[in-house]
Amino acid sequence: MEISILQQIKNKAGKLIESQLLKNAEVLDVRTWESSGLVELELHLPNVNMRDWNQVPYIKLRVDDFSFRDYTPFGWDAETNTCSVLIDADHQGPGSRWAKSLQKGDTVFYLATDSTRQSPHPTDCVVGLGDASSIGHLLALQQLTVPVSRFDSALVIDNPLTGQLLCENYSPALNTVPSLEELSVWLINQGYSTAHTWFYLIGNQQLVISLRRILKGMGHSNIRVKGFWS
Repeated sequence: MEISILQQIKNKAGKLIESQLLKNAEVLDVRTWESSGLVELELHLPNVNMRDWNQVPYIKLRVDDFSFRDYTPFGWDAETNTCSVLIDADHQGPGSRWAKSLQKGDTVFYLATDSTRQSPHPTDCVVGLGDASSIGHLLALQQLTVPVSRFDSALVIDNPLTGQLLCENYSPALNTVPSLEELSVWLINQGYSTAHTWFYLIGNQQLVISLRRILKGMGHSNIRVKGFWS
């Protein structure tokens, strides 16, 4: 009983703190990508100045009581204070359950938006590499790369339907390959300049480590890394 009372006090204190710190956002639309496990949210963030987003941003969304996940906004419009968030919900966890439960018109809560401290090189070729968890990050990196013709990308995604959906919904489309081995072949075939190409590796920690090793073996040294999970 004593533990139960202490837990109740802790929960009440936590909710009080959350109510003072959290900000509101409205869900304008929810698009579930059938057979891919991806959920795309269109959000309205009235209290965020998106004109300051000159580096890839992130938003810390509350997905459950005292539970937060970082997601990357992309496709933002500073005039309307809207953006999209793409969530890989093809696994078990509070973030996946939360994303699948949302409907148009819902209010969601976030702790903060901030920068990932990652921005595209201002003049050289920019190449983003990752997996399904990094789609949003690469789309944000693509949005910041001007002109967009300097941007290229490839994702390791073994679901061909996801690759098809990326081609149909985004332009320029993100390239997809089914395995790390095929991504290695893809990189060789591109013939990127070692002096004027910058690589941005995002996603699963083991994938990022492997990609960095492959690129270094090809003579590349302009590499930026952001591992999400292990």
